[in-house]
Amino acid sequence: MSIIETAPRTRLRWPSPAVIRRAAEARPRTEESVKKRLGWIWGLLVLNVMPYSAKSTLIPIPTTVGKALTQGALVGALVLAVSINRRGLVRPSLFLFFMTVLCVTTTMVSLRGYFSVIGSDYRCVRLLLMVATLWLLTPWWGRKDLLLLHYHRRMMLIVLLTVLAGIALSPTAAFAQAGGGRLGGTIWPIPPTQVAHYAAVLAGTTIVLWFSGLLRGKATVAITGLSILTLLLAHTRTALIAMLFGILLAALSLFLSRKRVRKAVGITFVIAAMAALTLSPFLKTWFNRGENGQLDQLSGRAATWSGLLAQPRTEFNTVFGYGISNDSFNGLPIDSSWLSTYLDQGLVGDLLDGAMLLVLIGTAVASPRGPRRALALFFAGYCVVASYTETGLGEASPYLLDLTVAMALLAAPTRLARLPASEPGR
Repeated sequence: MSIIETAPRTRLRWPSPAVIRRAAEARPRTEESVKKRLGWIWGLLVLNVMPYSAKSTLIPIPTTVGKALTQGALVGALVLAVSINRRGLVRPSLFLFFMTVLCVTTTMVSLRGYFSVIGSDYRCVRLLLMVATLWLLTPWWGRKDLLLLHYHRRMMLIVLLTVLAGIALSPTAAFAQAGGGRLGGTIWPIPPTQVAHYAAVLAGTTIVLWFSGLLRGKATVAITGLSILTLLLAHTRTALIAMLFGILLAALSLFLSRKRVRKAVGITFVIAAMAALTLSPFLKTWFNRGENGQLDQLSGRAATWSGLLAQPRTEFNTVFGYGISNDSFNGLPIDSSWLSTYLDQGLVGDLLDGAMLLVLIGTAVASPRGPRRALALFFAGYCVVASYTETGLGEASPYLLDLTVAMALLAAPTRLARLPASEPGR
């Protein structure tokens, strides 16, 4: 006769209704808390790419304090990113992988000390910290609520409101800050080109959201009108052309699926034809910008570009560049992402920048038709056009944030993106 031993019975204890209620109440609070932290992170990243110049402003902030605020914002963003992603969970991203490789090669070259060792190495550290912060945010890419896009647009709007407030407080200073009668920031010293960038991105994304039926007409008119007015007052041709090209790509992406897009495209072509016939003298004057025939020379950029390309360099510098500089050559601004990257990071840098754009465009084309693909194509088109006469693809800049938002829109949702953001830290 055998004896079969059985495990002692365990009594199941179900959680009490009070415990279940407290858990259900804590979950929305956690989600809301982390959403706020994500907003602060993105706001600090935008502040980090707004370098503080020594120009006088309506608010007398010492230069050292202004630079400490912008550069210290990156450290704050990284700390907050670690606080919501304590285990350092990241999702695969070919886009950020190429950016990381660019960071590594740039750091390697900067240590050779072709430029100011402190300046070049410090810029490399800033780029590394920014890319690390973006990696930590990847678990929240692909959210259905387009969270990063909304925070990005909110920051653009805040910046434009400060610029317009400067006009109300001191119109003369607002247009004299950068010279040439172009609108710049006076509450915070923002150059006209960056003002135009923010205005163009805000206007373009607003129009694409309206195309997609995600934004109402009144909000679209108000935000677009404010942004276009700021863009015209900043008098930046590159931002205007890049915005129009990005909107065109987004419209083509939605052309077959959205009736309002087809109507808007038809009406726009009619208005554009009428404007070309009746307002051609004004448009010519606006585009010429009083430069007396320098438009074909790209406002003097052609001479700087020719000198940069003609500069003798070793094979190593041709391939890897000289390290991150201040985007100038012989004391003159380069005003081209591709040539600036060629000087700083060589042919490898240009290839990696091109690879990042190709990854974004290829992912967008392969994605299902809809608002996410249209918005991503807008950002891609805008950055491709703007990169011709603006710098920023190979460094910590607003363009890197634009491209990151585009990749976040195209990413597939993950469990972490849907759950409260405190989940990765458990």
